[in-house]
Amino acid sequence: MDSLIVKLYQSPKTILSNKDLALIWQENNEKSLYAKTAYYVKQKALIRLTRGVFAKNKDYNPKELATSIYIPSYISFETVLREAGVIFQHYDTIFVVSKWPKTMTIDKNTFTFRKLKDFVLFNPAGIVIKDNYSVATTERAFLDMIYLFPNYYFDNLKSINWEKCEELVKIYNNKELIKRLAKYRKNYA
Repeated sequence: MDSLIVKLYQSPKTILSNKDLALIWQENNEKSLYAKTAYYVKQKALIRLTRGVFAKNKDYNPKELATSIYIPSYISFETVLREAGVIFQHYDTIFVVSKWPKTMTIDKNTFTFRKLKDFVLFNPAGIVIKDNYSVATTERAFLDMIYLFPNYYFDNLKSINWEKCEELVKIYNNKELIKRLAKYRKNYA
């Protein structure tokens, strides 16, 4: 097997950007990187999902793809809250915080990107790295949600750690959000 493909499969990532490929292959020349990538896509050793983003095979992680489309970004909102049992409504869409608002479908996966201010997006508090992608903690996702949707209805707030929310709310630099958090805490805690 080709040594460049072997290097790809040694990476734990299921999604690879042009930057990832350049690092793995130690390729500085943009034209050469483009030629190699095009060759491996044609050979079906790589799957091109969108401009500059590739999968090693069809068994890639859609959440990893979601955070590879726009960098920086992290999984949040309904996706995290549903998995934490805070909301019960099922969504096939993966919800992501990024610099640009957009909804797109790539290879049967739908992604909704919601814009938050840069100082919130770039703050790592309440964000963890999991399986090669960034994801908000339940508390950070809850705050992201009430930041954008002030009157959102939540099914079950038992799993929310209100003390963690009190710490994280500071990163938003928003007095209305602090009031909203206090109201939710009073009504549901």
